[in-house]
Amino acid sequence: MATPRALVLRTAGTNCDQETRHALELAGAEAKLLHINRLVESPCSLAGFQILVLPGGFTYGDDVAAGKILAVELMHTLRQAFEGFIQNGGVMLGICNGFQILVKTGLLPGARFSPADKRNITLSHNLSGKFEARWIRLKAPENVVCVLAEPGETLELPVAHGEGRLVSRNPGTLRELADNGQVVYRYAGRNEGDPSYPEDPNGSADFIAGICDRSGRVFGLMPHPERYVYGCQHPRWTREGRGGTEGDGLRLFRRAVAFFAKR
Repeated sequence: MATPRALVLRTAGTNCDQETRHALELAGAEAKLLHINRLVESPCSLAGFQILVLPGGFTYGDDVAAGKILAVELMHTLRQAFEGFIQNGGVMLGICNGFQILVKTGLLPGARFSPADKRNITLSHNLSGKFEARWIRLKAPENVVCVLAEPGETLELPVAHGEGRLVSRNPGTLRELADNGQVVYRYAGRNEGDPSYPEDPNGSADFIAGICDRSGRVFGLMPHPERYVYGCQHPRWTREGRGGTEGDGLRLFRRAVAFFAKR
């Protein structure tokens, strides 16, 4: 297959778009930045891409709630284009603010837009009551279905968010996500056992850091993989000899590209 084409969608307040495009290009994709207004003008152009990324930042200043305004905008202007992209086999990744947006549209965990009263999960304020910017450790469950993750793998990535705590109004929803393999990564401690703060930086239910839809192709993650694509970006890179190595975050982007290479 030809090189997969990736679209990085941005708007006012997005601030991780350039890093995300660079990560996609390192992974072997042909990546393009596009402002949402241009996509609204031509929604059908989304069909020309195989990978869609909603990057991190503070879209529209995170007024009302993190990601809420852009989520409403997408629901009213790009619903058909987004749902068609998913139905046609595209891979969608939401990073930090992008994860918040996918949850607030209903695209996660259900891969379809849905009204607020039909959603059972959201991303709320960190239990610490403050913005958390730190490096954390993640672990994927053995039954994970996400095409961008490997069962049982661990990786280190940075987080930077104030509203990253996944909560559910229905405990059964969390059990269902876990049973279906839709929990992609959980925050993990350096020792066996459940993590505590700051290893779990926000207090998410079931220590969840990222989830996907049932197909494994729509994926949202609070930590930032695009900020760790080179070994020298790690805070301990000199002490641990990470110079010249790839950062853990690049794995996710490489898998997105490889997913289409196998088809």
